[in-house]
Amino acid sequence: MNVIDHKSALEKLNCGLPIIFQTDTLPAIGCLPKFFEIIYKIKKRDINKPLILMGAENCQFDNLVHKSALDDYKYMASRYWPGPLTMIIPISDYCKSLLPSCNLTLGLRIPNSKMAKLLIKDSGPLLTSSANISGFSPSTIATNISKDLPNVDILGPLPWEKCSGMASTIISWVNHGKWKIVREGQVLISELETC
Repeated sequence: MNVIDHKSALEKLNCGLPIIFQTDTLPAIGCLPKFFEIIYKIKKRDINKPLILMGAENCQFDNLVHKSALDDYKYMASRYWPGPLTMIIPISDYCKSLLPSCNLTLGLRIPNSKMAKLLIKDSGPLLTSSANISGFSPSTIATNISKDLPNVDILGPLPWEKCSGMASTIISWVNHGKWKIVREGQVLISELETC
């Protein structure tokens, strides 16, 4: 297991390599958006399954969200971020030139994790997925993750802060004021239905 510090993690990310780091839900594997193919290769993930763009601050996403969904996005972000909610939103024209998306939508999340937010604040938003081989259950323990993904560096220090071990709730924007639930997770569905 190769544990690296913050400075080394930024250097690796800028060279196109992914990093494994702790979040508030599950550990993540992340890379800079222009190097997104590496996550699919390492995880053996179906290219048709989207990745999530993690940020450190809401303002990092404002120019990525299509204007039709911007007000709803800002409302939900102010209510649930940082935290275990992923929003799938239509992307802006600006975003289309920056990020891969087969259906013109993108999942966005700001985790409630000091480690993740500090890394992403310095690196810029990262495309992420859970730190496991696709189809296998994710672990919350760095030593177990390193056995599954031995060639990916792990951001220290270890041991990590405790995480929930439960995936984020995913909602998808439908139209003004309306969201549909894609995956139940840590945010309670009853909370979202009152929005």
